Amino acid sequence: MPRCAQAQVHAEEHIRIKRVYETADPSDGKRILVDRLWPRGLSKARARLTSWCKDIAPSEGLRIWFHAHPDQWASFKTRYLDELAAKEDLLRELRDTATDHPVTLLFASKDKDHNNAAVLRDLLLDQLEHFPKKQTPVRRKKSGQAKS
Repeated sequence: MPRCAQAQVHAEEHIRIKRVYETADPSDGKRILVDRLWPRGLSKARARLTSWCKDIAPSEGLRIWFHAHPDQWASFKTRYLDELAAKEDLLRELRDTATDHPVTLLFASKDKDHNNAAVLRDLLLDQLEHFPKKQTPVRRKKSGQAKS
């Protein structure tokens, strides 16, 4: 398998999306809610979140617009990607987390294919192809230091 294809498979295993109402599983890894609003009827204990990153969610205006125009998926995706372009620090945090741990981006929408978590996952996977896992520097022993 070509090296870039291996990196993509690894990244896809580490960034998944899931409805927040589905049962938490140990394979979820870090469970990060990426909606602006808390999911209706869900307790914090049942959600079992690692974190709630509401600042990465679509703006209130875009969220309301898409709720009224669910048939405008392509336009929503474009507009949300424009908003995400201004949130590089949050994207970097999510990328860094995903390079070290499995991450499940959680959303409340009933539509499992057309939601902000799907756009965010695809963007992060694309970025991970261009920003591979950070290389850990090799620590060298000081000269004269005995081997253990």
